[in-house]
Amino acid sequence: MKAITLNTFGGPEAFELSEVPKPIPGAGQVLVRVHATSINPLDYQVRRGDYPDLVPLPAITGHDVSGVVEEIGAGVSAFAPGDEVWYTPQIFEGPGSYAEYHVAAESIVGKKPASLSHLEAASLTLVGGTAWEALVVRAGLRVGESILIHGGAGGVGHVAIQLAKAIGARVITTVREANFEFARSMGADVVIDYEKEDYVAAVMRETAGQGVDVVFDTIGGDTLARSPDVLAQLGRLVSIVDIAQPQNLINAWGKNASYHFVFTRQNRGKLDELRALIERGQLRPHVGATYSLADIPAAHARLESANNGLRGKIAIAVVP
Repeated sequence: MKAITLNTFGGPEAFELSEVPKPIPGAGQVLVRVHATSINPLDYQVRRGDYPDLVPLPAITGHDVSGVVEEIGAGVSAFAPGDEVWYTPQIFEGPGSYAEYHVAAESIVGKKPASLSHLEAASLTLVGGTAWEALVVRAGLRVGESILIHGGAGGVGHVAIQLAKAIGARVITTVREANFEFARSMGADVVIDYEKEDYVAAVMRETAGQGVDVVFDTIGGDTLARSPDVLAQLGRLVSIVDIAQPQNLINAWGKNASYHFVFTRQNRGKLDELRALIERGQLRPHVGATYSLADIPAAHARLESANNGLRGKIAIAVVP
């Protein structure tokens, strides 16, 4: 089969289009013909060598699959050949999705929403599971609460806006002015241009000085460090970004706030919850650009570039 392999850590040029053996499903596993995958910040972090001890080379990376079951291993009961499925491969536990075929444990695979194309489905598995775990499992966001979502036009951010609205929260988000209408179309109630206005001042103005119940951080750095300044009493802060500097814990302590750092876990349950939202018309991924399997290096380069003009996700068509 064809696969994009990583033989050394580095820039997008480190990828190679290779011929590798087609995997064979073992007991409790399914072999999936990958129709589509997508690009995430985690993908270029792995490629450039942020997790060298967890990614033995050569490697096939990638963290989203939408495809069709081709073969099942012994003991598999939930799926049969021909079923359309979607899932996130186990992170740091074997080959990823930049390939024509992928083997996965039955327990992490879900039935693909019928209303989504493979490109749309593949763009949602990792970011959707991440947003679900952050907002529902960790933050416990509730109807009537308020939330600040940093980076609402991004892959995780645009899904988080829709999820928060489905829960019944008031959503404030930070985006560039060019993405105001996009963020509003996702369901944002208030949009803040972080390039032209201090988000702390803007949030306190929009909440009459009370702050928000939840902050969801997809940016990190100084954005994360200042986030406690906009929390209400008993607020919750959830970040999906590595801690790059000391945090502003004094202000968080004074508000009895809680911190949560999320590295998403793979399971079918989250996929089923997301599928239910999709079937109710409350969630739809936005594919901002599409590339082929061979063009994954170019897709990585674009996602990493500043002011890349992207909204939502980059999807990869593996089956033309």
